[in-house]
Amino acid sequence: MMDGGLLIHHPWEAPPPRGGATEVAPGILWLRIPLPMVLDHVNVYALDEGDSWTIFDTGFYSEQSVALWEELLAGPLQGRPVSRVILTHHHPDHIGMAGWFMKRFGASLWATRTSWLLARMLIMEVENTPTPQALEFWRAGGMDPAIFEARRTERPYNFSDVCAPIPVGYRRIAAGEVIRAGGREWDVRMGGGHAPDHLTFWARDEALVIAGDQILPGISPNIGVHPAEPEADPLADWFAACDRLAAHAREDHLVLPGHKLPFTGLPLRMRQLRENHDTALERLHEFLREPHTAVDCFPLLFRRKIGADVYGLALAESVAHLNYLLHAGEVGRFRRADDAWLWQMQ
Repeated sequence: MMDGGLLIHHPWEAPPPRGGATEVAPGILWLRIPLPMVLDHVNVYALDEGDSWTIFDTGFYSEQSVALWEELLAGPLQGRPVSRVILTHHHPDHIGMAGWFMKRFGASLWATRTSWLLARMLIMEVENTPTPQALEFWRAGGMDPAIFEARRTERPYNFSDVCAPIPVGYRRIAAGEVIRAGGREWDVRMGGGHAPDHLTFWARDEALVIAGDQILPGISPNIGVHPAEPEADPLADWFAACDRLAAHAREDHLVLPGHKLPFTGLPLRMRQLRENHDTALERLHEFLREPHTAVDCFPLLFRRKIGADVYGLALAESVAHLNYLLHAGEVGRFRRADDAWLWQMQ
């Protein structure tokens, strides 16, 4: 991928095999944990602490994940325990096994306060049917009536389905501090947009970045609004984070992302991650000359058919773009007879 002579390059053409690991830098192993979803994996990084390991993120909690982790522990992790789990953010594919490591090894958990509180709350809160707030959010988005009726009585997705319980007690990480892991000093820099208080870690003396889902190659992380905070503006947080982190990006940085393949060419990727949403907003400007619902905006934002497996994420991202325009004073909205919001340029 080229831009003005600059290149995004993947030093490894394939991920590590199941049960295996790839050393991406001295004492840093790249592991891959499968996920039963469209994005079918999460990357995990194990940093050598001598007699133990620090791991960044964990994958879902399930019988299959436990079996795979036991295989990894006995294999590339050389039978040494995990002494610390560091979470980049609170999403279940990143925190699912954290409680298991804490119980199995007495591992300490390091995270932002926001991530820890959200993770514990969402794991403990089990919903057997959608909340009234979720139903209202779906109606307001203009959800297809047939999909709405099907989901109205279905058991929603719960964090507890794929996350081990997280006990009380963690070590808070704050923006601007320096932590030591894998024999290196890492500057903690805060992202945002995809998840609140999303952590990224920048090695002080090497061109290494542990990026979680804040900086991904080839795909943009979901920027979504959800029923818990329907008026939120995560896209503004995303733009601010892109600008903030881009100031530190260098061509030689090896970025270790939460999904896909490690890469170099970070300055170009930071521009792309912002421009992807800038161009989506430009398309919406023209489309919203006439009033439309959030669901009506799917073809403009995604340019592919949205199936049931990603419908909720698509609605969340569509509302995020519309909320951004609303907070910027560029669109207004009014209710349709069925309570869906119709959005239109001012």
